[in-house]
Amino acid sequence: MQPHVEIFSQGEEVITGQTVDSNAAWLAQELVQMGFIVKRHTVVGDNLSDLKKLLKEISLRTDCCICTGGLGPTTDDLTAEAVAQAFDRSLSLDLVALQQIRAYFSARKRAMADTNSKQAFFPLGAERIDNEWGTAPGFALQENRCWFVFLPGVPVEMKAMFAEQIAFRLKQRFALQANQLVTLRSIGIGESDLQEKINTLSLPENVQLGFRAGADEVQTKLLFPAGADQRQVKNIVQQLVFCIGDYVFAVDGLNERQGGLVSVIDQLMQQQGLTLSVQETASQGLIAAKCIGHSWLLTSSFSQSLQQLSNKLNILFEPDASFKLAESIADKIQQQEGADLVLVQLYKGSIEQFQNKHQAIVIYNLLLTPEGIQRSEFNISGPQQRKQNQCALLALDLLRRYLQNKNSSERML
Repeated sequence: MQPHVEIFSQGEEVITGQTVDSNAAWLAQELVQMGFIVKRHTVVGDNLSDLKKLLKEISLRTDCCICTGGLGPTTDDLTAEAVAQAFDRSLSLDLVALQQIRAYFSARKRAMADTNSKQAFFPLGAERIDNEWGTAPGFALQENRCWFVFLPGVPVEMKAMFAEQIAFRLKQRFALQANQLVTLRSIGIGESDLQEKINTLSLPENVQLGFRAGADEVQTKLLFPAGADQRQVKNIVQQLVFCIGDYVFAVDGLNERQGGLVSVIDQLMQQQGLTLSVQETASQGLIAAKCIGHSWLLTSSFSQSLQQLSNKLNILFEPDASFKLAESIADKIQQQEGADLVLVQLYKGSIEQFQNKHQAIVIYNLLLTPEGIQRSEFNISGPQQRKQNQCALLALDLLRRYLQNKNSSERML
């Protein structure tokens, strides 16, 4: 039987919505993949009575609880005190923890405030969990049915401590059989259209299907039970990819993680030894920003208007964006820069249309390649930040489709 786990977040800033509880979402994904059944997410403010009541309830109803927040040095950080009172344990100074906190400040040539010593007090019998990334050590203890783990609320510290020190402890304490999560990552298609495309596919009852939409992609998630037959897993995934089509740019969870859109492009550009030059308009430099640090991006330029762009490249000015104009621009850039590929993005519409969330613009993406021209055209609407991001992603997706198709063709030869 799979063990049950709860996630408990503490902090007034979380319960009032000032801080988004990204810790709980991240922990839930990690725990599900390890083989736990996540039963509850609970958030409590900085109230000692509420904290004590919840801790007692959790100790009786679940096998494990991962708690985040409330380990800081200020008066509103109540976790250690709440645990001690809830379970009739005294608070005890951990000299090793105190030395670690002092060393943290010393290494940064800062004086440690007296209040930071509070972070070295743990409920009697608790196991210290070292924090190499901040000042707040964590701690763990068994109470009634539940094994509690208390971690700081700072996401970078919490994630590092969980990965480095908690994951292996969980595997030692619980009989875990890891579920298998396979994620199909797609771009250029919404959740409702994805659902329509896969409606005819019948999944086994023990396979969970879910969707997650983000600013850069839509994910189709398949959660397979531990020990699932890998031939069946691959067959189901292949059927899903076939139904969705080439909107899918990566599949994570089968052999190795392929990653986001730019990661996929990076792998393919390096494999094929290609270089790229980019001309942006509506994305306003975001394509270059997304590709930062990649050596295959030789040059990138942003122009606010077609007039400005025509003058810069010394080509005949055309008042309206078109694929013909984009091709002229791509030819000129390739002559100047010598890149293997040239990606040009133009848009039809005024600056006012771009800024107005109620008006759409038309995007023309053109990719000049050794084999010829690739094109895509889209209507983009919404606030200008959404327009900018979608324009960058859809231009990059044209590049991704070319690279993946080229890769597939070369494999067939």
